[in-house]
Amino acid sequence: MSAAVLRFAGVSRVYGHGEQAVHALDEVSFEVAAGELVAVMGPSGSGKSTLLTLAGGLDAPTSGAVFVEGVELGGLDATALARLRRDRVGYVFQDYNLVTDLTAAENVALPRELAGVRPRAARREAVAALAEVGLADVGGRFPDQLSGGQQQRVAIARALVGQRRLVLADEPTGALDSQTSLAVLEVLRTRIDAGAAGVLVTHEPRYAGWADRTIFLRDGRLVDATAPRQTPEHLLGRTG
Repeated sequence: MSAAVLRFAGVSRVYGHGEQAVHALDEVSFEVAAGELVAVMGPSGSGKSTLLTLAGGLDAPTSGAVFVEGVELGGLDATALARLRRDRVGYVFQDYNLVTDLTAAENVALPRELAGVRPRAARREAVAALAEVGLADVGGRFPDQLSGGQQQRVAIARALVGQRRLVLADEPTGALDSQTSLAVLEVLRTRIDAGAAGVLVTHEPRYAGWADRTIFLRDGRLVDATAPRQTPEHLLGRTG
């Protein structure tokens, strides 16, 4: 396993003060390497969504530190943090968050254009990303002309376009049927295997089974974790 793309070092996040304080995360430490998909499970209110917002730099920890490719997010100014989120981090949300007035291809191209890529080049990247998720023929359609599964795959294409090193997925299959959910997870797994790092929040053990390992949160604390999945290379190394 290669060096960590994402690292939490003693991260806590507290909302409010005194008796009203809510400890959303409490001294959480873990790493996610390139080529590794980590599932995060736990009951509602356990801190799963807070973990994702901190991982993507959308919020800051009360204490501890979050690192992406060795860069501490808390040490970046607003401009540098926005650039890192835009260029290196991809988000996949349960509710898609597509811009309704843009076509599928325009939705996928938008973050690349915001990054300064020329529109024609951004469009080429968007078309390639849509093809990667099996939607090569829907680039000209608007979100309301797509099924829920297609919209989710467009959202995944948007999260993967460019050189995204970290993919954060918050219940990406929550509104999908089983068959479409498996197709979405297969796309995520393929990109992770190609070298990105991924964090998948899910309530479903069968979907967590696509991950290399699973961490469990309860009341903001990391209470358990499965062992890393044994790769053929690892097994050969142990027996050789």
